[in-house]
Amino acid sequence: MKISAFSKTYGSMTVLNIPELHFQPGKIYSIIGPNGSGKSTFAKILAGTLTANQKKKPLDSAISVGYLPQKTYAFRMSTQSNILLGNKDPKRAEYLMRVLQISGLASKRANCLSGGETARMALARLMMKQFHLVILDEPTAAMDMEATFLSEKLIQEYTGETNCALVLITHSLQQAKRIADEVYFFHNGTLWESGPKDNILSAPARPETRQFLDFYGA
Repeated sequence: MKISAFSKTYGSMTVLNIPELHFQPGKIYSIIGPNGSGKSTFAKILAGTLTANQKKKPLDSAISVGYLPQKTYAFRMSTQSNILLGNKDPKRAEYLMRVLQISGLASKRANCLSGGETARMALARLMMKQFHLVILDEPTAAMDMEATFLSEKLIQEYTGETNCALVLITHSLQQAKRIADEVYFFHNGTLWESGPKDNILSAPARPETRQFLDFYGA
């Protein structure tokens, strides 16, 4: 899957400048980097919720994209009904709720869920369908460790079963270690370094990457 080169500017400030990339089906790509490095802007442009310069589209229109933003949302209906908005497949919904341990919340109003519960519900809703590319922006930030591990297992399972390319934006280097295949390090709006996770997280080539990893305890 080719991602065409693109950039994003606000006034005279360039906030993102990305070269051509290639994502392979069935792999998880973890995007790491400090705040303000362009990670979420990258996700929004790939997802089509934000336009790049010259309204350039980095993805072929035939590529289906599933996107879970940082701020998840819940409609004023039951948790199960929210999940079924992703696809009208009750058995799939029941399976996802069971895996994420939210079956007991099926009839609860989704807009009354806690932050972590809402995050699990939104992840289940997204995974009701299959996509060529899935983008998850800090999907477990509001979850406790148990829910995080359950979600990570589901993310890996979904990627393998659907053979999608999955982009995971995370501030957790431990999460990247656990489930990513490749790691991309963003710095000042550019892709500074990328490669297999063991290479990037254990032996980065760039001093900026090492400084970031040392600071966050990789």
